[in-house]
Amino acid sequence: MIKLAMIDTKTIRTRIAPSPTGEYHIGHLRTCLYDYALAKKNGGQFIVRIEDTDQKRFVQGSMERTLQVIKDYGLAWDEGPDIGGPFAPYIQTQRLDIYKKYIQELLDKGFAYYCFCSQERLDEIRSTQKAAGQVPKYDQHCLHLSKDEIQKNLDAKIPYTVRMVIPKNETIIFEDQIRGKIKFNTNDIDDQVLIKSNGIPTYHFAAVVDDHLMKITHVLRGEEWLTSTPKHLLLYRYFNWEAPTFAHLTVILNPDGKGKLSKRHGATSARSFLEDGYLPEAMLNFLMFLGWNPGDNREFFTLDEFVQAFSLEHLHKKSPVFDRKKLDYLNGYYLRQKTDQQLFDLFKKFLPQATDDQIKILVPVLKERITKLSDLVPQTKFLFENVEYNKDLLLKKGTDPKLAIDILTESKELIKNNFDNLSEKLLELIKNNNWNTGEFFMVFRVAICGSVFTPPVVECLPALGQQKTLEKIDIAITKLTQ
Repeated sequence: MIKLAMIDTKTIRTRIAPSPTGEYHIGHLRTCLYDYALAKKNGGQFIVRIEDTDQKRFVQGSMERTLQVIKDYGLAWDEGPDIGGPFAPYIQTQRLDIYKKYIQELLDKGFAYYCFCSQERLDEIRSTQKAAGQVPKYDQHCLHLSKDEIQKNLDAKIPYTVRMVIPKNETIIFEDQIRGKIKFNTNDIDDQVLIKSNGIPTYHFAAVVDDHLMKITHVLRGEEWLTSTPKHLLLYRYFNWEAPTFAHLTVILNPDGKGKLSKRHGATSARSFLEDGYLPEAMLNFLMFLGWNPGDNREFFTLDEFVQAFSLEHLHKKSPVFDRKKLDYLNGYYLRQKTDQQLFDLFKKFLPQATDDQIKILVPVLKERITKLSDLVPQTKFLFENVEYNKDLLLKKGTDPKLAIDILTESKELIKNNFDNLSEKLLELIKNNNWNTGEFFMVFRVAICGSVFTPPVVECLPALGQQKTLEKIDIAITKLTQ
């Protein structure tokens, strides 16, 4: 049985290690937030390292986009590929010479070995094992090759990988900061490939080497990496290195509570939420609670407040549900805390076609009625185009067509003569004609906006302007007379 020591008294150093294989997932951002908080609360360092060893899935520009979106959320790092640091480089494909040194050490010690098996043979082994109801594992065919056989294959330039030697029937025990004591038997662990046939290390090898050399003390990562931890702990033992403290975070579940958060329930990239009009501070506040609680009833935290409150002890063992209603509630709250000038700048980004005067009118009218900034687009569509709708929508409350025409005709005359204080004047018009208020505004709302669900239409008319208001009323009257 082996049990590895954990670091407890050193300066805390955490890291995130995104792979440039696509957009940065919102779940990864949660991990990033927790790593950041753990380091900052304890006066430590937070590091970004790019793990780009999976060249088959490499996406050009992904690293730059990932770094930018993390910055957009207000999280800054102390060391990384863009700012350097004492353990540079921070991009794994720029560290290949380092890995060569350490893989040779494992080969020399007998803790790793060359594997010359072809992909066809490996596939055949796995198929046979699966057919027999066994867990697919490498059969260690190359483990006992002689030095002469190995050299002969190397001289012949036969493609090879380097695999890790897994000891037989040992128990690996470690303390996970969330899940407590975890045990694995080495008989259930495959001889992991450490160096691929292209000479590039796998995640398992590069991450361990880099975490040690960069003095990482705490590794926070998703629970999908839990079964990889014993392999990593063996590597720490083989090198006679101290292992970091591990905390395997729960997965984030879909809004229905079933399965890992996926795109079929909406966008899942960290950038997509910003593009949809969620505020960074609201998103961070939401993510804080997806696997952690402060131990009291507080629900609103700034980033600085979260850093002070954060602790590993309050991380959850139960997977959280991605509750979009809660996210909308938080985002609406943060929007309403903004000044009109701050909202002006935000509205401008989502309504680039609007003039400054229009936005100044819209901010006080709409700020209480949106949960995210992208809500502005459908709510203000009528300001910039004539929305298509049919005659029946104007008569939705069962209004008589003649009455609807009268409502719009008299409203048009009122607006034509005076465009000020319209709310009071329209209510006076309704009273003088003994019209039903709800019926009147249904007809008027559809005429102006082309929809029954609209922002406060009268308050928005100054942004539309007198001439366009009259044009829309004319279009509605034409529909009713056809």
